[in-house]
Amino acid sequence: MADKRDYYEVLGVSRNAGEDEIKSAYRKLAKQYHPDLHPDDKDAEAKFKEASEAYEVLSNKDKRARYDQFGHAGVDPSYGAGGAGAGFNGNVDFDLGDIFDSFFGGFGGFGGGGRTRNPNAPVQGSDIRTSISISFMEAAHGCKREITITRMETCPDCHGSGAANGSSADVCPDCGGTGQVRVSQRTPFGMMQSTTTCSRCGGKGRIIRDPCKKCSGSGRVRVSKKLEVSVPAGIDDGQTFVLRGQGDAGRNGGPSGDVNVTVNVRPDPIFERDGYDVWCDVPLTYAQCAIGDEITVPTVDGKIRYNVPEGTQPGTVFRMRGKGIPYVNGRGRGDHLVRVTLEVPKKLNFQQKEALKAFEKTLDERNYEKRRGFFDKLKDLFGGKD
Repeated sequence: MADKRDYYEVLGVSRNAGEDEIKSAYRKLAKQYHPDLHPDDKDAEAKFKEASEAYEVLSNKDKRARYDQFGHAGVDPSYGAGGAGAGFNGNVDFDLGDIFDSFFGGFGGFGGGGRTRNPNAPVQGSDIRTSISISFMEAAHGCKREITITRMETCPDCHGSGAANGSSADVCPDCGGTGQVRVSQRTPFGMMQSTTTCSRCGGKGRIIRDPCKKCSGSGRVRVSKKLEVSVPAGIDDGQTFVLRGQGDAGRNGGPSGDVNVTVNVRPDPIFERDGYDVWCDVPLTYAQCAIGDEITVPTVDGKIRYNVPEGTQPGTVFRMRGKGIPYVNGRGRGDHLVRVTLEVPKKLNFQQKEALKAFEKTLDERNYEKRRGFFDKLKDLFGGKD
């Protein structure tokens, strides 16, 4: 027999954990691995059973005391010896519906005061994930897109019942419609009772003798569907918006799931996004930076005119408030920031070079504040030596 993991390790709590901490840890694991949320997932089912077994022991003061003293041998008859003699009272009812009821509610499938699973309770449909690719401008202003998804819809022939027209499902005679049966087993420590899935109806509580041909008795069919979606203005790369109720149809009258659409925004050759602000680099000539100029600046809303003051230095940033990206589902916008870059001319001819030299001779240190400050610092660093 394979060794069992320590129950405290299973729940992820310390040996000094209180009742509330143990219950909270178990609820988290039960919700994560519950079979209703992971159909046909054997690994999840095994983890769910392991967590349930650990909670059944650690939530009971007497069993926890025996487990702390004797380990698994104190609470599990299959281990035989040791403190097991002080163990079970001969009649164990292991039922965890009250724990699940608090977080599954009506849609989780637990009825009857939370103690018995109701296989015919409404169950919400699964969510669907998809993605779209849009341009920078489309993300800034919003756009409409058509997407194609494949989802489960209620069968139009049987309307979700799973039974062929003119027939209906029968209540399982073995479980009485609960989907579960109690099993008693005699052990050296008395009669052990446990609840297990009804083998006759497979836990559905109903038996369909004449299944619908269109859906093969499942009550749902897979359909390819085209949807027109509105991408909200201001959405960023990697963000997701939700289409409520457009996912898989629920079971037993439960609500449909959602469609989660993740947006991929293609890079723009001019603009760069920073939150809701937009940056762009604008190359200027030496003359434009020196004497100023009125230039054309691109923004997400189009071109605008901007006056560059004389003496503008490379790397200077001009901020245009409210010209950036709109806030998603809110009022206001980010800013547009223009970063000045200086483009030094290349391939000058003889006359241009001579003209530039002549112009340079007309300047002195007063025209170059940064240059003058730099050489002043050099003099201080090297003791006044050039």
